Amino acid sequence: MPSESKILIVDDHKDTLYALESALAPLGYLLARATSGDEALKQVLRGRVGLLLLDVRMPGVSGLDVVRYMRRVEQTQHIPVILLTGFGADQELTSTAFGLGVADLVMKPIDPWALRTKVRYLYDTHQRHLALEREVRELRALVQDHTPRPALPHPDARVPNQRPPGTQTGKLEQDRT
Repeated sequence: MPSESKILIVDDHKDTLYALESALAPLGYLLARATSGDEALKQVLRGRVGLLLLDVRMPGVSGLDVVRYMRRVEQTQHIPVILLTGFGADQELTSTAFGLGVADLVMKPIDPWALRTKVRYLYDTHQRHLALEREVRELRALVQDHTPRPALPHPDARVPNQRPPGTQTGKLEQDRT
């Protein structure tokens, strides 16, 4: 699916970045990488990110911090995020992640087939959502630009009241007498 939006892969380990890029390459999407939370935020704020694969634990700004920030900014709050962790999911991490609205929490090592399936679904759904939003904006603009025409009078309003011949006021009574 050709699109200008990219999938941003964020991990502080270069070997993990390479493995994730290799797993996602068959999808044919534009891929970008970042090695820190700060770098990820910069790329996300520049725009054109259609999905984020994000390591939870990184030095400095963690994956959860990145998601917290993204959810507060209107332009980034709906970007789907898949969090990645190699330390196993504990109840607190799971609760926090899904409370922030992440799409999924994936454990390392990652099954490439399952990851491709999730990424394809989330990315394509987000792209369709964005296309629908653009279409709604365009339709609203057309409606706002449309100046209403004056309403035509009802067809019956132009025809004077007609009475059957000989029923004009007073004449009927004269004929009866």
